[in-house]
Amino acid sequence: MNLLEPLINYFILSSALLCVGIYGLIAKRNAIRLLFSVEIIINAAIINFVAFARYHDTPLITGQTFSLFAIALAATEAAVGLAIIVQAFRLNNDIDVLELKRLRG
Repeated sequence: MNLLEPLINYFILSSALLCVGIYGLIAKRNAIRLLFSVEIIINAAIINFVAFARYHDTPLITGQTFSLFAIALAATEAAVGLAIIVQAFRLNNDIDVLELKRLRG
């Protein structure tokens, strides 16, 4: 049995999540959907970190460490992004990204 065979399942899942996230960034104009798309892309990267760390010759904890750090950054990004979205909604009564003009400096 090839050592990389179990990794292929993780790569397929990660690639699918990455494609869904990129599609969401390109096709949608709603700010909350854009925020969710970024979160999906971050989750795809986290899956790769854990998969590589698990199937290394000597199991490393670095993949899990990077994953926890990425989760903390994603939570911070979500909090700041939602705060900006709430402020934009209060100013414009809409969260369409192309229509946000009042937040420009």
